[in-house]
Amino acid sequence: MLPALLALLVYGLAALRNPGPAARWALPLAWAAHGLALLAHLFGLGLPGTGARFGFAPALSATVWLVLGVHGVESRFVPLPGVRRWLAALGAASLLLALAFPGEGTLHPSSPWAPLHWLAGMASYGLFGAAVLHATLLDRSERALRERRSAAPTGLPLLTLEKLTFRFVAAGFAVLTLALGFGMVFSAQWHWDHKTVFSLLGWVVFAGLLAGRRLFGWRGRRATRWLYLGTGLLLLAYVGSRFVFEVLLHRSPVAG
Repeated sequence: MLPALLALLVYGLAALRNPGPAARWALPLAWAAHGLALLAHLFGLGLPGTGARFGFAPALSATVWLVLGVHGVESRFVPLPGVRRWLAALGAASLLLALAFPGEGTLHPSSPWAPLHWLAGMASYGLFGAAVLHATLLDRSERALRERRSAAPTGLPLLTLEKLTFRFVAAGFAVLTLALGFGMVFSAQWHWDHKTVFSLLGWVVFAGLLAGRRLFGWRGRRATRWLYLGTGLLLLAYVGSRFVFEVLLHRSPVAG
């Protein structure tokens, strides 16, 4: 609980409008404490029951944590002004959700190689989450340009922001392909359930987006809509299906 409380406190500091000189270190410190809280949560430290756990809320919190990590690295090279408060609020909200819905200690690998599937899947969530962040900024910048405002919200050229968005999409698609491949090859419990169907539908949408971008030059709102759709399908695949099992049906989902 201590890392989680520390993360929430520092996220609150980072979310302030004028936090002062501490703002430079607030978000990285909150991110580090958030990561420790996720590790403690994963192994059930301080929680009832035994066994690793990774319900819908911890999965969502881990996705936000990965997006924050990507932002921390990227900001060293390509600053994105104006997103610190958003990310701090998102990190705090996801951590509170994980504390409210910790899941059950039922996550047991069906194969020694199954963690590769989980790790690749979470990495793809983080990369697509970063792509969505950039796409949101891209949409805002294009809207500001259409409305002839004095400056775009990010201060970055539209082409630069667009290239960054699609680099994250391409990286996420590659890692998602690996995750699906690992799941098919190494998971003894691979079967056609909601998680599998939504994951494959998301893969098809992202493949269509990248093909449309390469063959037809898709950009702007058309491209970002495809990105939002594909990301939504991926969220339904794991987070959505686990939410239904854990919160609505009060059942333990099958691990895999």
